[in-house]
Amino acid sequence: MRVARRLGTVTLGITGLTAPLALAFGAQPASAVSCATMTGPYQRQVEAFLGRPVDGRQSAADCKAIQAFQNNYGITPTIGYAGPVTWGVMDFMNKQKAVGRNPNRDGKCPVNKGRIACVNLTLQLTWIQDGKKLVYGPVPVRTGRDGYETRTGLKKIYWRHIDHVSTLYNVPMPYSQFFDGGQAFHSVNLSVWSPPGSRGCVNMTRKDAKRYWSLLRTGDDVYVYGRKPGT
Repeated sequence: MRVARRLGTVTLGITGLTAPLALAFGAQPASAVSCATMTGPYQRQVEAFLGRPVDGRQSAADCKAIQAFQNNYGITPTIGYAGPVTWGVMDFMNKQKAVGRNPNRDGKCPVNKGRIACVNLTLQLTWIQDGKKLVYGPVPVRTGRDGYETRTGLKKIYWRHIDHVSTLYNVPMPYSQFFDGGQAFHSVNLSVWSPPGSRGCVNMTRKDAKRYWSLLRTGDDVYVYGRKPGT
């Protein structure tokens, strides 16, 4: 079965994304890796995201704040450099937050199917709706990386296994709900924002995967659309 690599731990959902975002979680101790002294290409954007003074110049305090963010969200190397990967994760968070409580504003997820789980690959978000009514979410997910893309289209949950272990990768996949071959919703013990992505499954936090388990049943529809950047 498809499963992602272990890269870190996650502490937030969409509802936890508040500005400045670096202050919305308990930062883990930065690793012993040396701090980058170079100014990164996304220095100003990263400083603004983290609530740092926006001067476009790397400082020791900037580096520590960036490094703490990288440690929290499974971004490597954790050297406090404001590079494209770190900014890419932050940019995703900004776009996810902007969706608010209206994730299907584009009307792309069917509203004539009753209860359905929607997955927007472009924004890396999922939610459950019933007609036009939002039932749960939106919450961030981690979908398939390049070469292991989460397949798009209308599907149905055909098998559920609460304590599933991947027979292909020998990795736990708690609260698995399979909807397309080996691709499933399931929880992971890593950051759902950590690059590059899963091996096709829709990775979720344990809290969200558990809630999906309680809300969905075998035979329920799943609609996957969009395209994850970089795939």
